[in-house]
Amino acid sequence: MLRRKARRGQGGGAVQDVLDDPLDAAQERRVRAVLALGGVPQADLLDGVQQVRLRLLERAASGREAPRDVSAWAAVVASNLAMDWHRAKKRQERLGERLASLRQLEHPSGEDTSLLSLAVARGLDELPDAQRQVLVLRFYADLPVRGIAEELGIPEGTVKSRLHTAVRALRARLHEDEVV
Repeated sequence: MLRRKARRGQGGGAVQDVLDDPLDAAQERRVRAVLALGGVPQADLLDGVQQVRLRLLERAASGREAPRDVSAWAAVVASNLAMDWHRAKKRQERLGERLASLRQLEHPSGEDTSLLSLAVARGLDELPDAQRQVLVLRFYADLPVRGIAEELGIPEGTVKSRLHTAVRALRARLHEDEVV
């Protein structure tokens, strides 16, 4: 649990409860080191340290017991954050590669690409929320069907069904607009 310090106020001897920082200076240095050694860029280290603090505070707020060794626990969380950072970076790279390959496809003009993008955006807007959600998670966030099912708490078959229906509706919309 987080410790509370009682401090005397400036006037009249009033007592104020002030929450301690969940990480002391040595623990913060250790978290920074784990993040840095995990390949997180210098610019993102402060965010990583704050994430560790946040998780420790959330743990305390939920009523769970504080870790026996906060320093070790914080290092494990920092290591997991570094892995998450790398996964997100790889997802972004794959998405960038996909977008780059789409741009390399020969289009008669940039106007055609703009029309297609606009038509896809309109088509996505017209989809029901559940269908749009799985379509975006699958094709824009690059999540596998199993990952989408786990994130949304629905069966994989439901994800596949929604994807199929959404793609069919989007394709029909694009043909209707004579974009493809």
